[in-house]
Amino acid sequence: MTSSILSALDRIVGGGTPVASVAPVTLSAPGRAVALQVRISAPVTGSNLPVVLFSHGNGWNLDGYAPLTAFWASRGFVVIQPTHLDSRRYGFGFDHPVFPTIWTERIADLTRALDQLDTIEAAVPGLKGRLDRSRVAATGHSWGSQTAQSLLGARIVDEEGHVGQDGSDSRVSAGILFAATGLGGDDLHPFAQANFPFMRPSFQELTTSTLVIAGDHDQSKMSSRGPDWFTDAYTHSPGATDLLTLHGAEHGLGGIVGYEVAETTDENPERVAIIQRLSTAYLRTALHVDENSWPAARAAFRDGTESIGQVDSK
Repeated sequence: MTSSILSALDRIVGGGTPVASVAPVTLSAPGRAVALQVRISAPVTGSNLPVVLFSHGNGWNLDGYAPLTAFWASRGFVVIQPTHLDSRRYGFGFDHPVFPTIWTERIADLTRALDQLDTIEAAVPGLKGRLDRSRVAATGHSWGSQTAQSLLGARIVDEEGHVGQDGSDSRVSAGILFAATGLGGDDLHPFAQANFPFMRPSFQELTTSTLVIAGDHDQSKMSSRGPDWFTDAYTHSPGATDLLTLHGAEHGLGGIVGYEVAETTDENPERVAIIQRLSTAYLRTALHVDENSWPAARAAFRDGTESIGQVDSK
């Protein structure tokens, strides 16, 4: 059954084209603890290419998530991946003076990339003049979802219960949140409450079109809630109109970080293949490449895929 679903989805998102990937590219980031470096992946052909920002999960870097980012690039998107300050490459642990500001620096990294698209274009041979800067999506996994959702409109609730400032970016018109952490409150373990202020989100202000992707076996170490915690962005946000739930998937969602890595506790190439194609279809529609891609992919996936997962829409 999976092969027939993949064939149907391939007809919707099309075949891949060769990709050029350049890293590290250093961007201007005055005052940052270390230089901001990004990976840029783009198809070698095509014009008016939409831009996708991707924010990695805790500890990762610009070399991760190739199963997603390379696939998107091969289907016509320019993908920008920063290495955030929490990367294991830098060693800024919980007790380091830099750590308390990392979550805000993560958000700044994404806006810095958008501010420097001229530099990004010039860094990839043959890319100059081929970006469509009016079509931008913000995406991320785990902590990266929190980072991306800030650009989509989600805010942070302070200890007194006040909703914080708006960090949305008008240049961003769509998003995908992979394994996005849910609401804070008493369900958060004490360590998370003490060290992760960004784990008190308010989703009511997230009005940008967003797809949420979650695993129904994803049990967080930061919350006493079950896997439904990772669907809060969909449940509580007016902008997150679609939810893809993968049956049996844990936090790595089958291997989106990369195959044969420690974080992939539920390695499943078929699951990743489904995610690749459905996320691509969503981006194609949300960024106005093809208005029918997501409805068609959603319909194809719903046709006999109960054992794989389900798509819900508001």
